Amino acid sequence: MREEIDRWIEFASEDLEMAVLAWEQKIYNQVCFHSQQCVEKLLKGYILFTGKLYPRSHKVADILRLLPGNAFSDMHEELLLLDRFYVTTRYPDALPGMLPSGMPSEEDARKSLQTARLVFDRLKGEMGEV
Repeated sequence: MREEIDRWIEFASEDLEMAVLAWEQKIYNQVCFHSQQCVEKLLKGYILFTGKLYPRSHKVADILRLLPGNAFSDMHEELLLLDRFYVTTRYPDALPGMLPSGMPSEEDARKSLQTARLVFDRLKGEMGEV
């Protein structure tokens, strides 16, 4: 089980690294996408860490429902906002209107990356090092 949890953390770490690289290159849709992916993978690893099975869903909202107690209640809104970016940042034909301005803005990217870093630091500390 520990190996599987470590793989989720490792993959999340790589997504966080990609988000940072995209931020440096001002590719804001990819910052948002990789930030969402980082958080999704961390939360799935955390669910395994608590002894449960994670859902076969990419939606952070679905995953949050399985977290014990009030985990992340202090940043619930920020986490839910990441779901806006899963489809819109991956496909050029994403449904129009999913984001008010079309593509994620610099501010969207900044907030997404900040959320991913906070979740990464919190969960990696709780679950341990890879």
